[in-house]
Amino acid sequence: MEYLYIILSEIYKILFLLIPILVSVALIVWFDRRVWGLVQKRRGPNVVGPFGLFQTLADALKYIFKEIIIPASANKVIFILAPIVTMTLALIAWAVIPFSETFILSNINVGILYIFAISSLGVYGIIMGGWASNSKYPFLGSIRSAAQMISYEVSIGIIIVNVLLCVGSLNLKDIVLAQQKIWFIIPLFPMFVIFFISALAETNRPPFDLPEAEAELVAGYQTEYSGMMYAMFWLGEYANILLMCALGSVLFLGGWLSPINLFPFNLLPPAIWMILKILLLFLLFALIKAIVPRYRYDQLMRLGWKVFLPFSLFWVILTASFLYYFDMLPNNI
Repeated sequence: MEYLYIILSEIYKILFLLIPILVSVALIVWFDRRVWGLVQKRRGPNVVGPFGLFQTLADALKYIFKEIIIPASANKVIFILAPIVTMTLALIAWAVIPFSETFILSNINVGILYIFAISSLGVYGIIMGGWASNSKYPFLGSIRSAAQMISYEVSIGIIIVNVLLCVGSLNLKDIVLAQQKIWFIIPLFPMFVIFFISALAETNRPPFDLPEAEAELVAGYQTEYSGMMYAMFWLGEYANILLMCALGSVLFLGGWLSPINLFPFNLLPPAIWMILKILLLFLLFALIKAIVPRYRYDQLMRLGWKVFLPFSLFWVILTASFLYYFDMLPNNI
C-alpha cells in the first residue's frame, strides 16, 4: 500500500507539471501569432473565442481529425516513433526546471547535465523522421537540422561553463540562489547574447529555420507527416522553445527571484516571476521571427564555429582568470 501511495503521488506531480506545460504551449502559439500580427500591423488570431484564444484549440482539433498518411515506402515503425520521441524528450526535460525553492519535480545535483543530455537526444527524433520517410528532401532537412543542433550545442555547453564557474554547482536551484545579489546577465552579458542566439538555432527558430526552409526543402523533415503526427513535432518544437526560455531565465535572469524587493513586487509568488521571465524571453523569440530575415546555411555554420565557439572559449578563460585572481572561485572548485 505504501508503494502504491508513492507511485500515485509521483504520477500526480508529473501531471501537475505536464498539463500546465501543454496548456502553455497552446497559449504561447496564440501569443506568437499575435506578436507577428502586431509587428506586421494586422490583427492576428481574433475570431475563434475571445481575442482568438481558442484558435490553437481549433487547429489542434483539425490535426486530430485529419487523416494520418504514411508513405508506402517509409519505414513505418521509425516513421511513427519519430514524433513520439521528439515530443517525449521535449516534455521530460522540464522535470528539473525549478519554479521556486520548493516547486520542482526533481531536484537532482546534475540538473544542467540532465537538460544538456535530453536536448542532445532531441536530434534523434528529427533524424528518424527524415530518414524513415524514404524521401530525399525530408532526409536533407533532417541532416541540416542535426548539423545545426550539434554545432550550437557546443556553444551552449561552453556558455554554461561560465555560469558553473561562478556557482560551483550543476544544480539549477543552486544556480538561482547564487544570483541573489546580482543576476548573471550583468557580468556575463555577452554570454547571454550568444546563449539566446544559440537557442534560436538549437530550436530551429528564424532566422535559423533552415531545416524547413520553404524555398529549398518544402517543410524539411516534416514534409511527409500529416495529422496528429505532424502536430506532435510542432508540440515538441514549442515545448523546446519554452524550455530554452526557462533555462535562460535560470542561468542569467535569477530564475524565480524578484528583480525588486519592494512592495508590492515582493508579494508576487516566485513562480509568477519565473513565468514572467520566460514570457519576456519568448517575446524576443517572436519578435525576431517577425523582423529578422533568414540566414543562408553557410552563414549559419560559420557563425557557430568561427564566431561563437572561439569567443565562448575566450570568455571562459577570461571568467576563470578573473575569479581566480580576485579569489572569488567557489570553494568546491
